Amino acid sequence: MNVRKLDDNFSVTGQITPEQVKAVSEAGYKSIVCARPDNEEFGQPGFDEIARAAEAEGIQIVHIPVSGPLGEGQIIRFHDAWENLPKPVLGYCRSGARAGSLHATLTR
Repeated sequence: MNVRKLDDNFSVTGQITPEQVKAVSEAGYKSIVCARPDNEEFGQPGFDEIARAAEAEGIQIVHIPVSGPLGEGQIIRFHDAWENLPKPVLGYCRSGARAGSLHATLTR
């Protein structure tokens, strides 16, 4: 994982695997936001696989898939999740950019 810290409560990374979720927990993350749609790329782990691993580690997880420009619904879902998720949060997608874009809407 190539984790980039955006602030004290939010970091981003590219696609994670179920096997990496334990390391996410050990790094202190309390929640995960997945901004990647399922089946975007062949061989990519599905959200359900990551969610099962996260739940086994006691990490809350939310799926807000982004394909193309951010929509109002995705922004609202992220803001609602942000208010309720324990911090710090790790956001992921293919590269981390879409997860970072969701986080950037907090300062709008």
